[in-house]
Amino acid sequence: MHASAAKLLPKWEIFCRVVDNYGDAGVCWRLARTLAARYGVEARVWVDDWPTLARLCPEAVRDGSRTAGVELRHWKTPFPEAEVADVVIEAFACELPAAHVRAMAARKPPPVWINLEYLSAEDWVRTCHGLASPQPEAPFAKYFFFPGFTEGTGGLIREPGLLARRNREQGRARAEWLRERGLRPPREDALLVSLFSYEQPMLSALLQRWRTSERPLLLLTPEGRALDAVGAALGVKLRAGDQLERDALRVAALPFTNQDGYDELLWRCDLNLVRGEDSFVRAQWAARPLVWHIYPQEDGAHHVKLDAFLKLYSAGLGLAAAGALAGFWRAWNGRGDPSAAWPAFVHALPELESHAGNWCTNLCKRPDLSAALWRFCRHIAGETG
Repeated sequence: MHASAAKLLPKWEIFCRVVDNYGDAGVCWRLARTLAARYGVEARVWVDDWPTLARLCPEAVRDGSRTAGVELRHWKTPFPEAEVADVVIEAFACELPAAHVRAMAARKPPPVWINLEYLSAEDWVRTCHGLASPQPEAPFAKYFFFPGFTEGTGGLIREPGLLARRNREQGRARAEWLRERGLRPPREDALLVSLFSYEQPMLSALLQRWRTSERPLLLLTPEGRALDAVGAALGVKLRAGDQLERDALRVAALPFTNQDGYDELLWRCDLNLVRGEDSFVRAQWAARPLVWHIYPQEDGAHHVKLDAFLKLYSAGLGLAAAGALAGFWRAWNGRGDPSAAWPAFVHALPELESHAGNWCTNLCKRPDLSAALWRFCRHIAGETG
């Protein structure tokens, strides 16, 4: 696609230091393969945490592996000598290797230097998006690029064909999908919930609430910290493939999966409890009700970010549903008791499901992140080239 479009900026590279487990590497890997698929660029990803990347992308068998049009490189110290790309993206304000910055400064023409920031719904993002920052170590500027949900921001990652693939998968019977994974389908009225979260001190109380629910609940939890927490709360050690029943609650421990497999999980569930940034965005493309476990910050800044998104996301909801949504989200993020907030939240799920579909449709009316980046970088290259 766009075979001739990459002539101006044929080579792109993204640098990533992993802070939040799989989310940081997941965003960079997903963005690189989307750019390669859509615009035919030569994409390269530098990741300092190779085991994390390899779990997300099993094709990363060695430093320099290539897959889906992307070269996968291990960001080591000392940094190896490498050709500077036409566009250099430092993800999430990671500091580029000094040797590479010197090579960038010597390159003619200069590369387009992008600082891809964290996702936020705060109002100030729109005033900073696209701003240039002069760099003392280079004779050209670095540009701030903010993903976002509204006009005046850089959009969200959405690869070509994603929603068509989602619609085809959601058109299949849910029972068929479950059986393919060795899971016995629950009752027709059962609530399917996926869980991918940080440590949750109030999880035990919520699981107890689910155990006594009149409506059966099937909790699908991939391997990782969340599965360990569920097992600890129930007094067992859970491994991939295990299934456990406690009254109205059934827990299914799923094996770790790649990004496409995780998308399918989100598409199949009635409710998705997600975390960080990458799974948070993917849950929005699933067009299903979601709960966001935001990355915690010591100064409490994450609560401001959570409330900013809640304000944006709740627009158009009825008063009761908006209150139930905010109540459960805040409790899930340490500002209350999720088990106490659950009854109102589950009662609002039908309205939240309709709202999630409308939200997804409206997001699709704006350019996605790769398209916005492509246009922005071509504009900057045209000015400086």
